[in-house]
Amino acid sequence: MSLRLLTGNLTFTSLRPLDLSTCTKDEILAYFENSYDLNESLYTGLKDANSIYKCPDRLRLPLVFYYAHTAVVYVNKLLLAGLIKERVNLMLETMFETGVDEMSWDDTENYRMGGSYKWPSVDDIVEYRRNVRNIILKLIADTPLQLPITMDSPWWGLVMGMEHERIHLETSSVLLRQLPAHLLHKPEGWVYAPLSCGSGLGENKMVRVKGGEVTLGKPEDFPSYGWDNEYGEVNCSVPAFEASQYLITNGEYLKFVQDGGYEQQDLWTAEGWKWVQFRQARHPTFWVCEQGCKSGCGADLASFSHCAPSENNNISNGFDHVNGSGDNDRCCSYRYRAMFDVLDMPWDWPVDTNYHEAKAFCTWKGPDYRLPAEAEHHLMRGPQLPVSMGTKSDIIYQEKSETNFNLRYGSSTPVNMFPATEAGFCDVFGNVWEWTEDHFNGLENFNTHFLYDDFSSPCYDGKHNVMLGGSWISTGDEASRFARYAFRRHFFQHLGFRLARSVQESSSTKLPVRMVDTDIFVLGAGLLDKTLTLDTEKVMQVPTTNTQYFLDATLPLEGILELEFGFRDSLPAVVATLAANMANAYQVPMETAMYIGTAVGRGAFELSKYFQKVLGVDCCGRLIDAALQLQSGATLTYREGGEVTLNSDMHSERVTFKQLTWLPNEVNHHDLVVLSSLERVQNPKAWLVRLWEVTSTNGVAVVVCPEGCWDQDKLHSHLDDRLHCVHAQCVPYSSPAGQAVATVTVWRHK
Repeated sequence: MSLRLLTGNLTFTSLRPLDLSTCTKDEILAYFENSYDLNESLYTGLKDANSIYKCPDRLRLPLVFYYAHTAVVYVNKLLLAGLIKERVNLMLETMFETGVDEMSWDDTENYRMGGSYKWPSVDDIVEYRRNVRNIILKLIADTPLQLPITMDSPWWGLVMGMEHERIHLETSSVLLRQLPAHLLHKPEGWVYAPLSCGSGLGENKMVRVKGGEVTLGKPEDFPSYGWDNEYGEVNCSVPAFEASQYLITNGEYLKFVQDGGYEQQDLWTAEGWKWVQFRQARHPTFWVCEQGCKSGCGADLASFSHCAPSENNNISNGFDHVNGSGDNDRCCSYRYRAMFDVLDMPWDWPVDTNYHEAKAFCTWKGPDYRLPAEAEHHLMRGPQLPVSMGTKSDIIYQEKSETNFNLRYGSSTPVNMFPATEAGFCDVFGNVWEWTEDHFNGLENFNTHFLYDDFSSPCYDGKHNVMLGGSWISTGDEASRFARYAFRRHFFQHLGFRLARSVQESSSTKLPVRMVDTDIFVLGAGLLDKTLTLDTEKVMQVPTTNTQYFLDATLPLEGILELEFGFRDSLPAVVATLAANMANAYQVPMETAMYIGTAVGRGAFELSKYFQKVLGVDCCGRLIDAALQLQSGATLTYREGGEVTLNSDMHSERVTFKQLTWLPNEVNHHDLVVLSSLERVQNPKAWLVRLWEVTSTNGVAVVVCPEGCWDQDKLHSHLDDRLHCVHAQCVPYSSPAGQAVATVTVWRHK
């Protein structure tokens, strides 16, 4: 029944990624179909296609979302890139565009657009995926190809879609692995690795690295696809250190479990112990026991336990043993949840953990132990071919690489199965991802891409840790030497760790660990607690490279409150009046308006005098929080005793505020759209390219550019050619610095 989910071929064989300097249309076609097929093939492991509506993780959406989501992203990105001109199904492209972005381990189930609504039928979604596939096949055939494909090429959007699909091959496989095993079966062609290798695993010794200089970052002209966080450059001086030859195995981690590791608060960070208490964790999530452990599943699976005996779940969890002692007892105490089955415990495979579990194990081992730094991981890889050799220098392109990635197996492998690098370490690429101590952050000169402006930057918050090396199911960019990914510390992936410790540490020694020290404000939660899991004197504390987070500090908020509300004729007030007059002049219906860059809300509140519904959008949580406080009737203050309250002529009940880092389909389209604050977003083009679609066919769009902040020629080049300028004027307004001028342009559909 689950084969209904295929729109192409069943396959678990992955192609190598494209060389963007030499690829042909045939190669692009093959890589696209392989990406599409692999993702769909994963879902054929469901015994019943209706199980696609189950929710394996209460922090994530049901599986159906992820099955449809990747096709939707193709459409959204190809539309922005100009490779297609029409949508396929706006309703589905809204519903499946964006999922839950949980902020902590105790978030409740929620759906971005509000409530548990009815999902479309499997048949409708399969038909949508089939239509998207056919559109892309025709696009590849009909669109002229100019090499090399670079970030400035429209084809970059298509390759982005393929690499995004391969990310979800990995993340969706983790969700399936969290699903109750009785809902799954192993698909044809899926092969698990052997449980052990050779005569077994010896001591996991610590291998010394003398240290050296490391440069992080991918050259912008490297001929393969890359995500924004890979580019830029950071140079690190790495002192001598030691790290474990192998990834920590299930067998090694067992000793931590048996020693009561999940019961000793002093082994865990404060954040980690809260997670343990909430999840009632007793062992790694992919271990199976008979003690009825909490599963973490959501919706109608919330009460299910992977660890319950057969009489509780009315199914067998695979246990069939008698009480024993010693090694025999060890081998019978736990079993292992692989992708589709519960197996005998592979003690020599790497253990899968979140960051909290990995960090607690390090503390249990002794005060000198920690996780590796990102820069240290690069030294553990040993010598690599120079990037001047192009794709041949990247391990994912090397046909003879002895590594467990690119779906060589459908599981982890014994940690001693593949040879060590010249530096002496096994599995620095593949098998499972590795946690590092570094907070996820952009490299120096980090820039976003307009097609996916918020791919990485919202995660530069000090709550995400870098993971490196890829896993057994990593393909494409994820298996590249340049790959840098991250998850929140409570998250599960095919992800483990190895031990590290410094050598001859002195009071002046700095670890090459980069930790974000910027205050981050989360809407609804306030300032995040800074989590520095190592001695703050020993690490490099760096500011976030997401410049929008700097506006979440108190001082910028006070300045913006004064700028917007300290003057009767402030810029938002002047622009709102002008925009409403323009809408009247062009006989636009005065029903709905959207103010993008609403900041603390003055412009949106002013528009409420003229429009029945107003949506205020901004990327900064603290600014939206201030707007919501004003809307609730609060009085806010700024410098030198200035006070802000809303005027009685503002219909604040007509206004809805949303914090958004881009313009999703859910914002709909409006009779009037005002786009302001381009000077404080990371990538103005990312906001400009959707202006045509969020403006109603008979509506007007108003773009505000304070003098000197934005080049008008660039503005015209970034707007879709379906809009044309019908009016432009300079507008004076009052500011703390005195009179200022902004250029306001008005745009309509052709």
